[in-house]
Amino acid sequence: AALGELGIEAWRAAGRIGIWTAGPDGAEAKIGAIGVRVRRWVTTHGFAVNLAPDLAHFTGIVPCGIDTFGVTSAQALGKPIAFSRFDEA
Repeated sequence: AALGELGIEAWRAAGRIGIWTAGPDGAEAKIGAIGVRVRRWVTTHGFAVNLAPDLAHFTGIVPCGIDTFGVTSAQALGKPIAFSRFDEA
């Protein structure tokens, strides 16, 4: 919903983890991730939305184990968003 307020249509995709949108080439791409970690009986969790990361950092990993789709960001979609504006949304 926050991405929608900022002009980026995003959705959940059945069977896939994360937040999805249409990438710059029109193909589905991941714009956000949800994570959980368990270590020494302590769990941590969180989410991340790609506003303006260096997407080259994603070339060496397979986000959430899904290698058939790329990763994108608000900036790559031509919609630069300040962190404070995202927080407001």
